[in-house]
Amino acid sequence: MAQEQVQAPIQEAAPKQEEKQTNCLACNKPLKKVRIYYRDGKFYCTKRCWKDFLDKQENLGKAETK
Repeated sequence: MAQEQVQAPIQEAAPKQEEKQTNCLACNKPLKKVRIYYRDGKFYCTKRCWKDFLDKQENLGKAETK
């Protein structure tokens, strides 16, 4: 019976490619090439959205500690 079983060839896993971020994390607007603000490994549409995202994260952190 062991000889009857055919093993499938082992395929090497292709390295995972990270998906390209297409929307702003704060406002979810599509990112345009002209207006991209990059901070901490993430893309935002403007500096204001980046600051809003940071404020939102701080508020969530404070709410969780209460």
